[in-house]
Amino acid sequence: MVKEALVMDPRDNVATVVEDIEPGTNVPVNVSGKLKEIKVKQKIPFGHKFAIIKISKDEKVIKYGEVIGLATQPIAEGDHVHIHNVHSVYSLELIKERREKK
Repeated sequence: MVKEALVMDPRDNVATVVEDIEPGTNVPVNVSGKLKEIKVKQKIPFGHKFAIIKISKDEKVIKYGEVIGLATQPIAEGDHVHIHNVHSVYSLELIKERREKK
């Protein structure tokens, strides 16, 4: 059975899985109109993301064509992308707003 993941926008560097995916599974993803098969390295739970390209430390993580966070460490193609290796930009903006209001 082919496992599925979605790339929401051509600018994205992550894909979102639509079912649980086990480590070592090759997952086909559509990247800018081209089919690319990526081997995931960790278990990826439903709704979570994995990198479709290498993402360097401090590089932007992009989903829906928008920056959703910054990589806190290097993320290899096929790695699980979640709170353990991404710092939310949204959270940083909220913290900044709260500090400015004090």
